Amino acid sequence: MLKHLLKTMRPKQWAKNVFIFAALIFDKKLLVPSVVLRTTAAFVLFCLLSSSVYLINDLVDMERDRQHPTKKNRPLASGKLKPSIAIVAAVVFIAVAISLGFVLEPRFGTVQLIYLVTMILYSFFLKNIVIVDVLTVAAGFVLRVMAGTVVFPVERFSPWLYVCMSSLALFIAVGKRRHELLLLKSNANDHRAILDEYNLQLIDNVLNIATSTTVVAYSLYTFSAPNLPPNHMMMLTIPLVVYGLLRYLYLIQVKGEGGAPEEIALGDKHLILDVGLWGLLSASILYFS
Repeated sequence: MLKHLLKTMRPKQWAKNVFIFAALIFDKKLLVPSVVLRTTAAFVLFCLLSSSVYLINDLVDMERDRQHPTKKNRPLASGKLKPSIAIVAAVVFIAVAISLGFVLEPRFGTVQLIYLVTMILYSFFLKNIVIVDVLTVAAGFVLRVMAGTVVFPVERFSPWLYVCMSSLALFIAVGKRRHELLLLKSNANDHRAILDEYNLQLIDNVLNIATSTTVVAYSLYTFSAPNLPPNHMMMLTIPLVVYGLLRYLYLIQVKGEGGAPEEIALGDKHLILDVGLWGLLSASILYFS
């Protein structure tokens, strides 16, 4: 039971919660132990909260998941995990995560509540409204970033980063919709009714807009944000961001991947190398230039 419950909690998708560390890194607090500890605690609590959302989502989608070629193997859809156990676990996780979140920082607890309500609305209603569904998924990433900005006094976190994160999150969410549309093909509507409202042309156009917006917003951040070194060396990281986006597009449009963003990011050595180089270069510029 515990094995199947843990699988339904989707620990692999906890990688999405690293967005919480954005404020810590870009506010130049990476070397402050107390801030690192608070942000790490926020990360753990958000992992617990997001797992409760995955449990709720799988409960709602249980019947439709049984029509999906891969999701039919999920513990709830396959019958390996009882719905009653998933419900109890979700309630307990929510109670623990949010109560401890308010103890850590009341504003963090508030962001958690907003995230929870947004995702529950998504599971029951918003995922059935075209365009709104992917915007809601993208909002989940932005709320993660916001959660990281309220656990300690932020001094240098640029608003441009919210624009970057918003467009990047939309890019990832639409890429996942593209994968679902191709994977399910003529049976897409049987699994997720909203897929009947999409086609590849629309999705690829949105991907183009999100890609362009991300590049422009990040470029503006690198030479206009007041918290960056005055030598504008942060602009040297722009090519790495462009390559990462183009590599991701290649993987979802040519290789047909895109089902799980964290699996793409952690499973492609080119992306891992690119993100690693970006992190090292960015840290060197922010902390030592």
